[in-house]
Amino acid sequence: MGRFRVLIKPSAAREIERLPSKRDRRRIVEKIEALGAEPRPRECRKLSGRERYRIRQGDYRIVYSIEDRDLIVYVVKIGHRKDVYR
Repeated sequence: MGRFRVLIKPSAAREIERLPSKRDRRRIVEKIEALGAEPRPRECRKLSGRERYRIRQGDYRIVYSIEDRDLIVYVVKIGHRKDVYR
């Protein structure tokens, strides 16, 4: 299996920029970059009702979809665990 391209929705990029802690931003970016090598890491969970997955980074969640045929991981939302699924 080849390496996946990671695309980030513009609104998700803005959500990263709005995070209060530089440390949290750095860790989230590292997690997103790792999705290129392994789009379904052990800690990922499939969300019910949609073809989306989520991974945790502290109190934050990264929600993304995977297009296996085109080798693309598309990050759609990043947010605090209390309101990321709304």
